[in-house]
Amino acid sequence: MQFMLSIFNSTASKVLLGLAIILIAGFQYLFWFGEGGYHDHQKLAQKIQQQTEINTELKERNRVLAAEVYDLKNGIEAIEEHARLDLGLIKPRETFVQMSTIGTHYKPIYIDPNAKVDVRTNEDGSGASTANAP
Repeated sequence: MQFMLSIFNSTASKVLLGLAIILIAGFQYLFWFGEGGYHDHQKLAQKIQQQTEINTELKERNRVLAAEVYDLKNGIEAIEEHARLDLGLIKPRETFVQMSTIGTHYKPIYIDPNAKVDVRTNEDGSGASTANAP
């Protein structure tokens, strides 16, 4: 026991203990903040999670597109639907009805037909603008 106490009382042992503490602190710093450390690992794990979610969405989109391609190659209903929606085609003896999607919250613009306004510059003869004048 006396031998153990005498080892820790020497200057060399204090220096070794100090070096060991500095080494452990340095390794801890590298683990937490160094390149490839804990924080870099967490950021990378978050990026992987985001990319996995994006890949899942893209796989679903690809599945839908593959089903649409299959329908276009093998069925006439899909071709007819695209012709109606995208090209506005109708069959003989059909009535085409187009519904407006503009809401009623838009304020109409009144243009006085008797006003002497240059429509290209939107100004009257005095230089004042009359765009939304009632």
